[in-house]
Amino acid sequence: MKLISGGVTAAKGFRASGVHAGVKAGSSPDKNDLAMILCDTEAAAAGVYTMNRVKAAPIYVTMEHLENGVARGIIANSGNANACAPMGHENAVKMCEAAASATGLRPEDFIVASTGVIGVPLNVAAIEAACPTLSSLLSRDGSMEAAHAIMTTDTVPKEIAVSFEIGGKEVRLGGIAKGSGMIHPNMGTMLCFLTTDCAITPDVLQSALYDITKITFNRVSVDGDTSTNDSCVILASAQAGNPVIDWKSEDYEVFAEALRYVCTELAKKIAGDGEGATKLVTCTVSGSRSDEAAEKLAMEVIKSSLVKAAMFGADANWGRVLCAMGYSKAPFRPEYVDVSFASAAGEIQVCRAGEGLAFDEELAKKILTQSEVEIRVNVNEGEHSVTAWGCDLTYDYVKINGDYRT
Repeated sequence: MKLISGGVTAAKGFRASGVHAGVKAGSSPDKNDLAMILCDTEAAAAGVYTMNRVKAAPIYVTMEHLENGVARGIIANSGNANACAPMGHENAVKMCEAAASATGLRPEDFIVASTGVIGVPLNVAAIEAACPTLSSLLSRDGSMEAAHAIMTTDTVPKEIAVSFEIGGKEVRLGGIAKGSGMIHPNMGTMLCFLTTDCAITPDVLQSALYDITKITFNRVSVDGDTSTNDSCVILASAQAGNPVIDWKSEDYEVFAEALRYVCTELAKKIAGDGEGATKLVTCTVSGSRSDEAAEKLAMEVIKSSLVKAAMFGADANWGRVLCAMGYSKAPFRPEYVDVSFASAAGEIQVCRAGEGLAFDEELAKKILTQSEVEIRVNVNEGEHSVTAWGCDLTYDYVKINGDYRT
């Protein structure tokens, strides 16, 4: 497997574009806010969605359109979530109709997604007016334009692509994602659009996406809030020419590993770009009696406001790590726990067997001031290990969210 360029258009059969439609009043004309991804042919399709009881209208429309396991394209906007909004379902349908009209396809061929402010009527007229231009700009090089179009408080676009081999054929898989705030499972805590030219059946594709999402995007937390709009969808064009993957064979394992890598990297990009964040914080819990226990422990540490604040201040306050583990309800013995902090500046152990160690405070501060920091916890009870991703909690998070709507 190797990294390649192209993002969501790296796989054969896909084009993408992004334009400024003016979805949000007063938005900058330099900011794309409407994206389209289109497959040249009918593609196998799968999706996973937020577990929030309050779901945005586009999710329900997408779920309806994916009941047959196939799709041709994706239409997505930023600037308005179309969640709890008047005419929400009708406007989500209108987005699909506008995309269909501009491309000569059917409305049910499209997946639809929105992100932005909740409870505000969607300016669907602006989207309808922009769709012909959006369609005309579809390009094999359009991934970054689409990635910019789905950004809200994100500070950087997020894309990745890889190539690998199945059955003697080169297969490509790539994606774009957005996510900065309101990031917490379940499901994927963001918008993520994935494409591949792998030949794979819809049922097997759905199974792979569901399984991989649980161990990648569901292990990210920025602020403990699960969005109403979270969606992760994947389209497979089957243009790589590999033998069709229709069961969990060796070829499936190769595909699943590539999917896991892509989703992991996008998850890390989302965590590192958390609202107001200055650093990516990773927590790895090893030596656990089960993956389930390790995941609970790692997630509780990564979402702790006190741990996150300590990471912002580069304060090696390891007691907050044990405290968070203690209320996770996961089984472990505190008297067995070892804790270390690590980064490009080195590693320092601060706790052994549940008790504090004398350590070099200056070295610890140097380690924790890096842009990527890892909290390493060994509970010394088994062989299972899980990694979760988050970020620090800064003053800017409050500033961003204090006036997000206005």
